Amino acid sequence: MNKTLVFDMDGTLNRFYDEKDWLKDLKRENPRPYIMAQPKVDMEILNAILMVLKSMGWRIAVTSWLANDSSEKYKAEVRKAKIEWLKKYNFPYDEIHIVAYGTTKANCTRKNGGIQILVDDNERVRKGWKLGGTIDANENILKALSDLLIEDSER
Repeated sequence: MNKTLVFDMDGTLNRFYDEKDWLKDLKRENPRPYIMAQPKVDMEILNAILMVLKSMGWRIAVTSWLANDSSEKYKAEVRKAKIEWLKKYNFPYDEIHIVAYGTTKANCTRKNGGIQILVDDNERVRKGWKLGGTIDANENILKALSDLLIEDSER
């Protein structure tokens, strides 16, 4: 059976909303907060857990929104900044979708079928996820993913 973990980025993998003047930067089409946001969790531990899950057959997807009402130039800058951020922290993804603000995230990975678990900080997005379970990124995602690893290994 196909198994996919789908990660949001802003506010989930990184502390985007902790960046000073992040909203002003978005309105000015400055990619600074996407570049400077610090990880929300210890990325070495997260990546180690994800590598074990990948060895157990899990795929890792990133589905992240672009800024709302932005120019094509800014969208390209943000896409580049997000991909560079993931590379900087060696995030082991198999697929990535950086899509328009408000896009139904499930539409990006629905083709994978099987079990899909969304890791996201946005409650509304989690409530709309109908492809499987969710992990609230406002909680301890390292523990939740470790629990998933243990549960999956016991099957």
